[in-house]
Amino acid sequence: MTTLLVCLLISMLLPYLAKGPVAVAMAKMGGYDNHHPRSQQARLEGFGARALAGHQNAFESLLIFGLAALVVIATDKVNGTAEVAAVVHVIARVGYHLAYLYDKDKLRSSLWFVSMISCFTLFAQAF
Repeated sequence: MTTLLVCLLISMLLPYLAKGPVAVAMAKMGGYDNHHPRSQQARLEGFGARALAGHQNAFESLLIFGLAALVVIATDKVNGTAEVAAVVHVIARVGYHLAYLYDKDKLRSSLWFVSMISCFTLFAQAF
Protein backbone atom coordinates (compact mmCIF):
# COMPACT_ATOMS: atom_id res chain seq x y z
CA MET A 1 0.00 0.00 0.00
CA THR A 2 2.97 2.31 0.54
CA THR A 3 3.62 2.53 -3.21
CA LEU A 4 0.01 3.51 -3.82
CA LEU A 5 0.12 6.19 -1.12
CA VAL A 6 3.40 7.61 -2.42
CA CYS A 7 1.96 7.77 -5.95
CA LEU A 8 -1.14 9.46 -4.58
CA LEU A 9 1.01 12.02 -2.77
CA ILE A 10 3.05 12.71 -5.90
CA SER A 11 -0.14 13.08 -7.93
CA MET A 12 -1.44 15.55 -5.36
CA LEU A 13 1.76 17.58 -5.67
CA LEU A 14 1.88 17.58 -9.49
CA PRO A 15 -0.70 20.36 -10.05
CA TYR A 16 1.21 22.63 -7.68
CA LEU A 17 4.58 21.80 -9.24
CA ALA A 18 3.03 22.46 -12.66
CA LYS A 19 2.17 25.98 -11.49
CA GLY A 20 5.87 26.96 -11.57
CA PRO A 21 6.14 27.35 -15.35
CA VAL A 22 2.82 29.23 -15.35
CA ALA A 23 4.17 31.71 -12.79
CA VAL A 24 7.36 32.15 -14.84
CA ALA A 25 5.32 32.88 -17.98
CA MET A 26 3.16 35.33 -16.06
CA ALA A 27 6.24 37.08 -14.67
CA LYS A 28 7.49 37.57 -18.23
CA MET A 29 4.26 39.47 -18.96
CA GLY A 30 5.41 42.38 -16.82
CA GLY A 31 5.16 40.70 -13.46
CA TYR A 32 2.82 38.31 -11.71
CA ASP A 33 -0.56 40.01 -11.26
CA ASN A 34 -1.62 38.66 -7.89
CA HIS A 35 -4.70 40.88 -7.89
CA HIS A 36 -6.11 39.31 -11.08
CA PRO A 37 -4.07 36.17 -11.84
CA ARG A 38 -6.81 34.41 -13.80
CA SER A 39 -7.28 37.39 -16.10
CA GLN A 40 -3.54 37.45 -16.69
CA GLN A 41 -3.45 33.70 -17.27
CA ALA A 42 -6.21 34.02 -19.88
CA ARG A 43 -3.87 36.25 -21.91
CA LEU A 44 -0.98 33.76 -21.92
CA GLU A 45 0.14 32.46 -25.31
CA GLY A 46 2.52 29.79 -26.54
CA PHE A 47 4.56 28.23 -23.74
CA GLY A 48 2.58 30.03 -21.04
CA ALA A 49 -0.77 28.86 -22.40
CA ARG A 50 0.50 25.30 -22.65
CA ALA A 51 1.89 25.49 -19.09
CA LEU A 52 -1.49 26.70 -17.85
CA ALA A 53 -3.34 23.95 -19.69
CA GLY A 54 -0.98 21.33 -18.23
CA HIS A 55 -1.45 22.80 -14.75
CA GLN A 56 -5.25 22.67 -15.08
CA ASN A 57 -5.18 19.16 -16.54
CA ALA A 58 -3.14 17.94 -13.57
CA PHE A 59 -6.07 18.81 -11.31
CA GLU A 60 -8.49 17.05 -13.67
CA SER A 61 -6.37 13.92 -13.71
CA LEU A 62 -5.97 13.95 -9.93
CA LEU A 63 -9.71 13.48 -9.48
CA ILE A 64 -9.83 10.27 -11.51
CA PHE A 65 -6.59 8.84 -10.14
CA GLY A 66 -7.41 9.81 -6.56
CA LEU A 67 -10.80 8.13 -6.70
CA ALA A 68 -9.33 4.97 -8.23
CA ALA A 69 -6.58 4.82 -5.62
CA LEU A 70 -8.95 5.41 -2.71
CA VAL A 71 -11.42 2.78 -3.95
CA VAL A 72 -8.64 0.19 -4.11
CA ILE A 73 -7.41 1.16 -0.65
CA ALA A 74 -10.94 1.20 0.83
CA THR A 75 -11.75 -2.24 -0.55
CA ASP A 76 -8.38 -3.58 0.67
CA LYS A 77 -7.53 -4.78 -2.85
CA VAL A 78 -4.04 -3.31 -3.14
CA ASN A 79 -1.93 -5.71 -5.16
CA GLY A 80 1.04 -5.67 -7.51
CA THR A 81 -1.07 -4.71 -10.51
CA ALA A 82 -2.55 -1.76 -8.61
CA GLU A 83 0.90 -0.58 -7.60
CA VAL A 84 2.29 -0.87 -11.13
CA ALA A 85 -0.74 1.00 -12.50
CA ALA A 86 -0.17 3.78 -9.97
CA VAL A 87 3.52 4.10 -10.86
CA VAL A 88 2.68 4.09 -14.57
CA HIS A 89 0.15 6.84 -13.95
CA VAL A 90 2.67 9.07 -12.19
CA ILE A 91 5.32 8.54 -14.87
CA ALA A 92 2.79 9.19 -17.63
CA ARG A 93 1.57 12.36 -15.94
CA VAL A 94 5.07 13.77 -15.54
CA GLY A 95 5.78 12.94 -19.18
CA TYR A 96 2.44 14.42 -20.18
CA HIS A 97 3.26 17.74 -18.59
CA LEU A 98 6.73 17.87 -20.12
CA ALA A 99 5.26 17.01 -23.53
CA TYR A 100 2.76 19.83 -23.07
CA LEU A 101 5.49 22.32 -22.18
CA TYR A 102 7.64 21.29 -25.15
CA ASP A 103 4.65 21.24 -27.54
CA LYS A 104 4.86 17.53 -28.41
CA ASP A 105 1.15 17.06 -29.08
CA LYS A 106 1.09 13.44 -30.25
CA LEU A 107 3.31 12.28 -27.41
CA ARG A 108 1.19 14.28 -24.96
CA SER A 109 -2.02 12.65 -26.21
CA SER A 110 -0.45 9.20 -26.03
CA LEU A 111 0.69 9.80 -22.46
CA TRP A 112 -2.76 11.07 -21.54
CA PHE A 113 -4.23 7.81 -22.86
CA VAL A 114 -1.69 5.75 -20.89
CA SER A 115 -2.48 7.67 -17.70
CA MET A 116 -6.23 7.12 -18.14
CA ILE A 117 -5.82 3.40 -18.85
CA SER A 118 -3.68 3.13 -15.72
CA CYS A 119 -6.47 4.75 -13.67
CA PHE A 120 -9.07 2.32 -14.95
CA THR A 121 -6.68 -0.59 -14.45
CA LEU A 122 -6.14 0.58 -10.89
CA PHE A 123 -9.89 0.94 -10.27
CA ALA A 124 -10.55 -2.53 -11.74
CA GLN A 125 -8.45 -4.07 -8.96
CA ALA A 126 -11.27 -3.27 -6.53
CA PHE A 127 -13.49 -5.94 -8.09
